[in-house]
Amino acid sequence: MLDFLNDLLWGKVLLVLLITVGVGFTVASRFVQFRYFGRMFQILGASQAFKRDKHGHLSSFQALVLSVAGRVGGGNIAGVAVAITLGGPGAVFWMWMVGLMGMATSFLECTLAQTYKQASGDGTYRGGPAYYIVKGLGSRWTWLAGLYSVLLLVTFGFGFTALQSYAVATSFGDAFGVPVLYSGLGLAMVVGLIIFGGIKRIARISEVLVPFMAGGYILIALLVLGINIDKIPDVFMLIVKSAFGLEPAIGGGIGAAIMMGVKRGLFSNEAGLGSAPNVAAVAYVPHPANQGIVQAFSVFIDTVIICSATAFMILLSGVYDPASTNEVAGIALTQAAMADHVGEWGRTFVSLALLLFAFSTILYNYYLGENSLNFFSRDNQTLFNAFRVAIVLLVCWGATTDLGTVFGFADVTMGLLAVANLIALIMLFKPGLRILKDFDGQIRGGLKQPIFDAKQHPDMNLDPKAWEIEPEDLARMHDVLGNTPASAKD
Repeated sequence: MLDFLNDLLWGKVLLVLLITVGVGFTVASRFVQFRYFGRMFQILGASQAFKRDKHGHLSSFQALVLSVAGRVGGGNIAGVAVAITLGGPGAVFWMWMVGLMGMATSFLECTLAQTYKQASGDGTYRGGPAYYIVKGLGSRWTWLAGLYSVLLLVTFGFGFTALQSYAVATSFGDAFGVPVLYSGLGLAMVVGLIIFGGIKRIARISEVLVPFMAGGYILIALLVLGINIDKIPDVFMLIVKSAFGLEPAIGGGIGAAIMMGVKRGLFSNEAGLGSAPNVAAVAYVPHPANQGIVQAFSVFIDTVIICSATAFMILLSGVYDPASTNEVAGIALTQAAMADHVGEWGRTFVSLALLLFAFSTILYNYYLGENSLNFFSRDNQTLFNAFRVAIVLLVCWGATTDLGTVFGFADVTMGLLAVANLIALIMLFKPGLRILKDFDGQIRGGLKQPIFDAKQHPDMNLDPKAWEIEPEDLARMHDVLGNTPASAKD
């Protein structure tokens, strides 16, 4: 039954919905992910001005690294290898296409999450699909928001937390011979120390951990590319030709290449699942589109940069053989490819990378679960502490348990989660375009950093407190970007 539901959701329903939203909003927004690609870096630079505040706000950069912590995981290491094994090199091309279209989907859902966020009173915010469903679609859709929150809690808060713990413990055991029980206990202690500090501590840890882990992986990939620089053009052409069936059938032909590229790409970058908007909403930014643009960049980091790094390392190695990759697949293929390039220490490096990726994902999953609980019981610390204890116990249990059935069940609930979110996004196309139009208009008017004024949108059921910009930050925007405080207030 689980296999049937997974095939139905991921093989048919979700492929149609995700591609429809991604391509549809790309066209409707006039290719927003490309128009504002350069602005992503400007926003991240300017967010450092917002980072130095005394009000407890989290910056755009902190929200970005927290979402990257969730997006970047086992799918970037093992998932890419599976895609190449079953779909051939052409699957990589279709992963790129899914990533580029997914940037628009992520812009839409994260901009909406920012628009409809609620102030928590301690300088942080709450938001995500459950919030924009109720506020954007009306109270009659509360049932959909409630269903989404339950699915989010079950999928990420519980299911994938246990699965990531299992991945960390087994990988550590394979690389260093540490019993899974000890790995589980150690991981649970570290996770507990972090999550009991709340979202601010999680953001601070992620701000250090994520750039380190992603940067280290990319540096090794660049080393491999440098060693094989003369082969890169041939591999690139192999990917493109295989994507359109211009090479002899590899891994199942063009149909398998498209299917595996689309599925693995969507699974890896999470654009459309509604998970990242829960994190995007916590950022303190002057305009919702700011975080939409930044979160679109996180999809680019995940799929176009890190997934490509893994793909090129595999395809440039002597390990990859279309006739025999079924014998070496998943994480083993990535490890073997790395060892072929840099020696046996490459296997250990891949295991450590997976360890860091999975650990950061556990922190991300915890916050998603907490945010889903908050929708039902606002800022209930007793409930949150009980959930934190449950997560610590779950990490211990997951490290020592065979989770095959749990994984299949979580895939189904994640598929249903995406369906609920994508239906909401389709119905919220107009509000998303309205916010983008406000941003575009201010840019055309000469304002370097658009400011969102919730009072100009009285029909959207927004929280005015969530859009109060601190006076000192108006001055900082003037210093960094040339905005005048007077223009911002006007």
